[in-house]
Amino acid sequence: MEKQTLPNSTLILVFGILSIVGCCCYGVLGIIFAIVALVLAKKANVLYTENPELYDGYSNVKTGKILAIIGLILSIIYLIYVIILFATVGMDGYMEMIEEMKRSAGA
Repeated sequence: MEKQTLPNSTLILVFGILSIVGCCCYGVLGIIFAIVALVLAKKANVLYTENPELYDGYSNVKTGKILAIIGLILSIIYLIYVIILFATVGMDGYMEMIEEMKRSAGA
């Protein structure tokens, strides 16, 4: 009998990668992608542990889960940083910081 690829194994890997990239979007997108990847990885893990000889592609699930955990941690840290930044300097202070960075970069 030929082995089947685990359902959503590639999607879990892609969402794990997107969770790391998404942490740059104020942390919100990274958290969303990481949670979706972790939920899908849990379902795939249960399916694989029931019949490991029937499925292939478990390495994608493990790698995607690890990347999702890393992305979730980075996103939470960045989201906390953004919340603290807005709580301390406010929106006006944030916009002044952006303008100062633009001036110093020569844009």
